[in-house]
Amino acid sequence: MTKILLVDDEPLLLESLEIILSMSGDYEIIGKAGNGVEALDILSHDIPDLMLVDLNMPGMGGIELIPKVHSEYPQIKIIVLTTFYDEKNISHAIAGGACGYLLKDSGKDAILNAVSQALQGRSVLDSKVMEKLNSMLAAGALDKEKKAAGNNDGSLSSNGTGTYSGSGVAGSFHGSDAIDLDDYGMTDREKEICRLIAEGCTNSQIASILFISEGTVKNYVSTIYDKLGEHDRTKVVLLLTRSKS
Repeated sequence: MTKILLVDDEPLLLESLEIILSMSGDYEIIGKAGNGVEALDILSHDIPDLMLVDLNMPGMGGIELIPKVHSEYPQIKIIVLTTFYDEKNISHAIAGGACGYLLKDSGKDAILNAVSQALQGRSVLDSKVMEKLNSMLAAGALDKEKKAAGNNDGSLSSNGTGTYSGSGVAGSFHGSDAIDLDDYGMTDREKEICRLIAEGCTNSQIASILFISEGTVKNYVSTIYDKLGEHDRTKVVLLLTRSKS
């Protein structure tokens, strides 16, 4: 059974989240922490598969907690669940290692969907957050935050895209500044893989669909990154969801 740790300073919300997740029958709540210090204490003796973390908490908040957890326990998926979606909080959370960012008004279905998607290696962003993130990426704000955090490894290392389902969760983004993959010298096979990445497929799923090895897919993905001149997975995904090809 998948283990989940809940971190929020609102007892009523913690109880609600525990009920929502436990009722699915797939998740075990291993603990409920009121701040980052309590969360780290729980992690010292029990490691979850995923954490739902608020940002604004007394003592140690989520912004400080997320990079600590991501550094020491990189296998743990971290989803932010908060009321704030300003540029500073979004960029700090993503640069710190969060793989998802939801707003507290997302609703039960969106939360359950986000947990499922994150556990499959996909990133999950609320639609409002994705719009804000796209603007930030265009302005180069996330680059600055990553450099400031000393985190240039693409900590939001999603194998998914903005093609999320569920109430309150972002769908595909198609901006007016759509790119043409031909301009980047993509081969037909690379375009095919770009399309699958943009549809939310993991490397292993792409390998199954195209009947090639996962290692071959990884080589193609590396080449695609080089051609796009971008090696941050999240930024590549957002770029590809604007592709014309």
